[in-house]
Amino acid sequence: MAKDKTVIGIGEALFDCLPEGRKLGGAPANFAYHVNQFGLKGWAISAIGDDELGEEIVETFEKVNLNHILPVVEQPTGTVKVTLDAKGVPQYEICLGVAWDNIPLTDEMLVVARQADAICFGSLAQRSETSRKTIHAFLDAAPSSALRVFDINLRQKWYTAEVIAESLHRANVLKINDEELDVVATMLLGEPTIEGKLIAQDRDKARSVCRDLIAKYDLQMLILTCGAIGSYVFTDTEESYIATPKVDVADTVGAGDSFTAAFVAQTLLGKSIYEAHKKAVEVSAFVCTQIGAMPVLPENLK
Repeated sequence: MAKDKTVIGIGEALFDCLPEGRKLGGAPANFAYHVNQFGLKGWAISAIGDDELGEEIVETFEKVNLNHILPVVEQPTGTVKVTLDAKGVPQYEICLGVAWDNIPLTDEMLVVARQADAICFGSLAQRSETSRKTIHAFLDAAPSSALRVFDINLRQKWYTAEVIAESLHRANVLKINDEELDVVATMLLGEPTIEGKLIAQDRDKARSVCRDLIAKYDLQMLILTCGAIGSYVFTDTEESYIATPKVDVADTVGAGDSFTAAFVAQTLLGKSIYEAHKKAVEVSAFVCTQIGAMPVLPENLK
């Protein structure tokens, strides 16, 4: 049954320290949490410190019945200071030398990897060699049929062309936003940026760059999100575009992760590209109206 699909987010699990207080987050953890809300078997894989924050992560995941593998390591549980601009768009100050920089590969992880129907991973947790090796080994252990979603999530200086290229070679789906598309097109395709505007603001240029990435890295799909403007899904044969609905934004923390989760869940449940895209847009718009990355979805969105 589709509801038995095993879907994993592997990478950072941490606390976003927002102006309103502390909220559990980390892109792969957010992804796993939202996948779980659609009734699939979500797993969050990361590492925590031997501290109160680590205990709080475990308690929170258990409270929402989210499967997790969170080995305790010597480093402290990760935190991120989040500030919001006037439109609710976050800026991140990410602490170094934290638990999710030191995710060890365990036998339990490999057991789950071999059951995976979909895995979501990003670039941030790969800033350290330890976590990068664990993520790569986990991906390599998964069935060839599994969706491997590289939700790139470029943060500050914590990425390199080598990490991005290696991740794309292991992925079959890329999720990227408009600003990240400029960075990746320049780094990996040698595309000059368009003076004064993002590549994604020129629809023909964006389409060309996305299809070049699909061809170069043999991707099944590329998802391009353009904030308040809209989003695209490209495959070899299809293209879907949906405008972003206007909502009262509380903050946009975790909205992209909920988009990815909804899209992956609907795809695994047998929905068409457009149906999965539409649900992803609706879910992420709702998350923008809530504080923090892990709100409870209303029943009409599940």
